[in-house]
Amino acid sequence: MSESTTAPAPKKRDRSEKRTGPFLFYRQVVAELRKVVWPTQQQLTTYFIVVLAFVLVMMAIVTLLDLGLGKLFFVIFGGRG
Repeated sequence: MSESTTAPAPKKRDRSEKRTGPFLFYRQVVAELRKVVWPTQQQLTTYFIVVLAFVLVMMAIVTLLDLGLGKLFFVIFGGRG
């Protein structure tokens, strides 16, 4: 027989556990944000250019596919021409 691997059921919150208050939550968020390694201005510019170029290339590919397939379907199904 094969063993099934099922995830354990989520634990129900015990009434004795306290919820995190808004001030503690804020302090934890600020502490986590201090750990973030922020990119430099040059890295940010490079990432922006790379993403912009990728999006433009993908737009061109989708546009060409749309126009090509549209014309092909008009030829196949005898649309106006």
